[in-house]
Amino acid sequence: MAQQQPTTVEVKILDKEYLVACPEEAREALIQSAHHLDSKMREIRASGKVFGTERIAVMAALNITHDLLERDTMSDTASSILEAMESKLDSALGESSGQ
Repeated sequence: MAQQQPTTVEVKILDKEYLVACPEEAREALIQSAHHLDSKMREIRASGKVFGTERIAVMAALNITHDLLERDTMSDTASSILEAMESKLDSALGESSGQ
């Protein structure tokens, strides 16, 4: 089986162009990721509290990472709540069907 050559995608972040190699099937996800990063970096730059592209990029990375970790934590919490509810429901249904 022949291995596919990666596609080179041009993305623009804070008005600077970057060429990034990625598999063709990941092209759209890469473009969306770059757009999301650009948006976050523009928000940070617009706040006027952080100066320099490198610092803005680090702050954006920290913010995005925090959001992802928070989402994972919420997913774990929601799963725990649903499992507890399912257990209570099973117990309640088991008690009512036994009578």
